[in-house]
Amino acid sequence: MNISLLGGWLPWTLRVLTLVLLAAAVGLRNRRWYVTVLPILLATGAAVALIAVFLVRRYVDAGDPLPTSLWFWLGCVPIAIGAGITGWQQGRWWRRAAAPLALLLALLTAGDALNMGLGYYPTVADMYGELTNQNLPAQVTLKQLRSIHGDTKTGRIVAVNIPAVPSGFEHRTEYVYLPPAWFRSTHRPKLPVVEMVAGAYEVPDNWIRSGNAVKTADAFAATHHGYAPILVFVDATSGFSTDTECVNGSAGNAGDHLTKDIPRYIEHTFGSYTDAKHWGVAGWSMGGTCAVTLAVTHPEIFGHFVDMAGDQGPNLGDKATTIAKLYHGNTAAWAANDPMTVLAHHGPYPHNTTGYFAVGNQETAHEAQAKQLSAAAKKDGIGTRVVVSPGKHSWTFAVAAFAQSLPWLAWQVGTPGVHKV
Repeated sequence: MNISLLGGWLPWTLRVLTLVLLAAAVGLRNRRWYVTVLPILLATGAAVALIAVFLVRRYVDAGDPLPTSLWFWLGCVPIAIGAGITGWQQGRWWRRAAAPLALLLALLTAGDALNMGLGYYPTVADMYGELTNQNLPAQVTLKQLRSIHGDTKTGRIVAVNIPAVPSGFEHRTEYVYLPPAWFRSTHRPKLPVVEMVAGAYEVPDNWIRSGNAVKTADAFAATHHGYAPILVFVDATSGFSTDTECVNGSAGNAGDHLTKDIPRYIEHTFGSYTDAKHWGVAGWSMGGTCAVTLAVTHPEIFGHFVDMAGDQGPNLGDKATTIAKLYHGNTAAWAANDPMTVLAHHGPYPHNTTGYFAVGNQETAHEAQAKQLSAAAKKDGIGTRVVVSPGKHSWTFAVAAFAQSLPWLAWQVGTPGVHKV
C-alpha cells in the first residue's frame, strides 16, 4: 500500500498500459477507417482536452497551471470510446475488451497526472486511507493516551471534537499530534503549540496524509530528545469546497474557531503553554494566507507564523468580489483582515513576534507578495525571513517547506532542547 503515486513504477505502468490498450482497441482496420473515422476520433479527443482546459480555467481556482499530461490523457477518453463503438460488431473479443479497459485506464492515468501535479496523495495507502475514512497511522483515542509507555519513540495522533464555543463554527473532526516527550510522565510537560492549516479544497487530515507533517515532526523529535511542538490539524473551512480564508464571514466564524475555540480546548485538554510566545500557526496555500493573517490580526494568540505559498491577504478573486462574497459587502471587515492594511496601521508588535515565508521558485507572484509582506512586517517590528526553494504550488513543495521551516519554528515557539536556527 505504500506504493508511490508521485513517481516510480506505478504511474509509468498506468501510462504504458493505457497506450497499449488504446492501440489494441484501434487495432488493424481498413484504409477507409483510418482516413475517415480515426481523424474524427483524434479531433474529438483534442476538442475534449481543449474544453476541459477552458472549463477549469473558467470555473476552478486552480492556482498554478495544471500538468499538460492531464489534458492529453483526458483526450484519450473519447478515442477509446469511439474505437470501441466503431469496432464492436466486427471486432474480435480482445478488441471489445481493450476499449473499455483503455477508457478506464485513461481516466485513472488522467487522475494520477492531476495528483502528481498537486502532490495530494503521495502513496496508495494515503489515497485509500482518506477515501475510505481509515484511521490515521499512530492514531489513538483520548482514553488510550494514558496507556502509552513513556519510552515511545514516536508521537501519537488524537482525533478530537472541539466544542465550537464561542464561535458556533460547524467544523469536522480535527486532530492533535503529541510528540514522544509528552508521554514521559503522568505530569505532562508544557509544550508549545502550532496550528496547522491546509489549503482550500481541504480536509483536516491533509497535513498528515498529504503534507507528511507527523513523520516530519517525529523525525525532528528523534533528534531532540523526543521534543517537538504539539501540532493541531485544524478544520478551517467546514467543508471540502468551502473557502473561508480563516476569517469571520459569509462561510461562518472560522476566525473565532481558530483563535478562541481551539486554544482554549488545547490548553485545557493537553496542558500546553497558553501565551502567544509559545503559540504559532503554519499553513500552505490558503493556509499560508491564514497563517500571516491570523498572526498580524491576533498577536495576543499567535506569536509566530509560517506562510508557505500564501496570498497577500484573504481573497476570493479581486478586491470587490472578495468584499462582496467573503464579507457580505462589508469593506471595514475586509480592511480588518487584510495583512497589508493591518500592518500599515498597527504600530510595533511585541518584540518576539516572528514570521517565515516559504515560496517556490516557480511562483514569481507569491515570491513578490511574500517580500512585500515581509518588508511591511519588519517596519512594525516583526522579525521575518523569506526563503525561496525549488518548487511550484503543490503539496510536494509544502512537504519540503514544512520540513525546512520546522527547526526554525520549533525554536521560535520555545520547544525544550531546541537551539537557535
